[in-house]
Amino acid sequence: MHYETLIPPAELLQHLDDPDWVIADCRFWLDDAEKGRRDYRDAHIPGAVYAHVNDDLSGVVAPGVTGRHPLPPVDDLAAELGGWGIASGVQVVAYDDQGGAMAARLWWLLKWLGHDAAAVLDGGWVRWQREGCPVTADAPAPTARIFEPEPRRELVVSAEDILTRFGDPAYRLIDSRAPERYRGEVEPIDPVAGHIPGAVNYPYERNLDREGNFVSKEFLRGRFHVLLEDIPAERVTFYCGSGVTAAQNILAVVHAGLGMPRLYAGSWSHWITDPERPITTGE
Repeated sequence: MHYETLIPPAELLQHLDDPDWVIADCRFWLDDAEKGRRDYRDAHIPGAVYAHVNDDLSGVVAPGVTGRHPLPPVDDLAAELGGWGIASGVQVVAYDDQGGAMAARLWWLLKWLGHDAAAVLDGGWVRWQREGCPVTADAPAPTARIFEPEPRRELVVSAEDILTRFGDPAYRLIDSRAPERYRGEVEPIDPVAGHIPGAVNYPYERNLDREGNFVSKEFLRGRFHVLLEDIPAERVTFYCGSGVTAAQNILAVVHAGLGMPRLYAGSWSHWITDPERPITTGE
């Protein structure tokens, strides 16, 4: 049995010594890029490798050309994944300490490259500790495998795709950032505030309960039915600041059983690199 969206700690606990399972610690903080690595070195789930959002799960930033977290080259990412022991038939479980906001980046990248046996630990590191599961500071020694990517390029939406669909009611664009950033009232990271015209706001945190676990599949399904109306998932595009946290919303939609939405990978930080692209503020 493969897990393709979420997995609870109790289930992962049974597979800590399974050679066909790879656990990836994706803890990362935008305001301190090395905090996650330091925390990993202090303690992590036994056997977990560390996946750094900037260094491992993103390509090289070209100022004024790319967003803050461009997609990595396929061959480079495939080599990284293989080095962690990921290959066909291997179950991957990613986790973080922010409700899946960072772990979903690895989850989405694996889906993008054709690897469906990927899940996010529901409740992440916080729940793992809360439930008394084992931790270690020991560094793992993964057995390298060959990861053969099969890119699903249809999962990625470009800025040009969005521009051609302006005003088309058959498509939906959803901004995953906090409401105040969406409205352009504050912008703590990017040099321009606001959002893409026509986008509706749905912060990814709404998928979580008070303890940081995902709400039920049924609740998510009902919520996204209201948000998406009758628009199929393949016509729905999520974006955020740089293409990382939007993946958590995509994960939630898939977990709800509504299909696989698209990702504007460059997101807001890429959109604003071209001053000719329209922006708006407010609701």
